[in-house]
Amino acid sequence: MPRAPTPPPPPPDRYQRLLAAASTLPPVVTAVVHPCDNSSLTAALDAARAGLIRPILVGPRARIDAVAKQAGLDLSPFERVDTPHSHASAAQAVALVRAGRADALMKGSLHTDELMAEIVNRDTGLRTARRVSHCFVFDVPGHAEPLIVSDAAVNIAPTLEEKVDIVQNAIDLAHALRFPEARVAILSATETVNPRIPSTIEAAALCKMADRGQITGGVLDGPLALDNAISLAAAQIKHIDSPVAGRANVLIVPNLESGNLLAKSLSFLANAEAAGIVLGASVPVILTSRADSVSARLASCAVAVLVAAARREAAARIIA
Repeated sequence: MPRAPTPPPPPPDRYQRLLAAASTLPPVVTAVVHPCDNSSLTAALDAARAGLIRPILVGPRARIDAVAKQAGLDLSPFERVDTPHSHASAAQAVALVRAGRADALMKGSLHTDELMAEIVNRDTGLRTARRVSHCFVFDVPGHAEPLIVSDAAVNIAPTLEEKVDIVQNAIDLAHALRFPEARVAILSATETVNPRIPSTIEAAALCKMADRGQITGGVLDGPLALDNAISLAAAQIKHIDSPVAGRANVLIVPNLESGNLLAKSLSFLANAEAAGIVLGASVPVILTSRADSVSARLASCAVAVLVAAARREAAARIIA
């Protein structure tokens, strides 16, 4: 009889370095907002078992208990805050942060817009001087290092002023994730400035703002098309000589539509894993999806752990 084929070796754990770095830090107390389905409740408990977060489960207690019972999950070690509905869950979770009882938020089974509305509320939210923005941290098969993509989930059509904060948030994230260098590509459809393509003009302006110290901590280039941002061969063919072209590890998209298309293309065509985080609020906000793998969910929590640690270090420097 012919021999059965030898199964391929299992792929290496994705985000291994990210999870290893986060595991050296204490778990972050995290208000988990409305974890009323199996996916979101399991994600929170997986992260707790991995030592990444210490969850406070905020939502209708009876619904959360029912989900836990059906899934065979033990909630006895975890604090629960009872609320009547999803809107109240978001408001109560934000209140826990404002009271100093939580250092991160984690989205459950409510809509992202509902949670973000409470976060950016001018009177009771978690606003800072920085614009709130979203970043994906991608592990792309065949690509040597992680890619940060911003903003594919929060800012629909950001202005130049808003893009300054989006870029700065992404650079700060790269430092929190311990990237040796933040090489930022401002993406457009072409690598030349074209007055008929506004994103090329904004890209050039952002690069000059970095030259003038209005954006700090990263090396910027743009406009760049996607190919010459991440492919050294493509950059060389176009004769683009810069420390970013072909080597970018932070990609800034022109608007939400292009970012969403890029993110989903990477996920569903390139089999990339995506960790999601919202920055610019007073605490990191973990965004997970029902379609996320276990490793992607844990990676999102690991990102929040590293961001929270970077903020503590920055605050300690200011006090000193």
